[in-house]
Amino acid sequence: MSAIRQLAPGIHWWTCPHPEYRTKSEEVVSYALVAGPVHAAGETYTPVKALALVDPLLPAEEDARRAPLLAALDDLVGAVRRLEIMVTIPYHTRSAEELFERYWGAVATRLWGNPAVAGRFAWDTPLTEIPRDKTGTAVPIADGLAEAFAIGNPRRLETPLFFPAHKALAFGDAVVGMPDASLRVWDQADGTLSWYRHRFLPTLEPLAALEVESVLVTHGPPVARGGRRALRAALDAPPVRAYW
Repeated sequence: MSAIRQLAPGIHWWTCPHPEYRTKSEEVVSYALVAGPVHAAGETYTPVKALALVDPLLPAEEDARRAPLLAALDDLVGAVRRLEIMVTIPYHTRSAEELFERYWGAVATRLWGNPAVAGRFAWDTPLTEIPRDKTGTAVPIADGLAEAFAIGNPRRLETPLFFPAHKALAFGDAVVGMPDASLRVWDQADGTLSWYRHRFLPTLEPLAALEVESVLVTHGPPVARGGRRALRAALDAPPVRAYW
């Protein structure tokens, strides 16, 4: 199996052991989205516009998968004019800073996230803060490569990201993939069903109206096709307390 797999045209993904919980039993997912033309063999080479890494996580130093994964990422980054590293939720800062340090000297690089992401940095790495408007309002970031959405009432630290050119919607923790390949909303707040229905679910409804083909979740399997339908089913179903 290659270090990075293709989920859909321009969307790549890989898995690594969860760095904090169930480290021997759960693999979490990271994504790389290529923005620009894909060239066939023999065509004139032109660098693609940009690469977005979403919640990137590297294997541990002693993991045999680390070197092949870094080599694959080096190839992707080497083909672009700029790199946008995006963190959907502060808990997922993970390897984002390490990858920023690896690539910023070779290609124009920005690291995006909630202001709380900076609190997880080991170095004085610059953070481009994701602006957050009222829930349901799209805020373009990375020169239009993605649109950020605020969710929650009160507002959560998580920022789902929609990539219009890929018709892909990325979640940090709010939506997870289930063993049967469906999607569900992950209830981590231990709130009442009334709170979920009237305070949280309405803030996710605008996302279900987007033209989504792929749903990129970090916990559980992603959805490659039919994402809008799968997300609608998740919002119509009860939330889950566990996804494994």
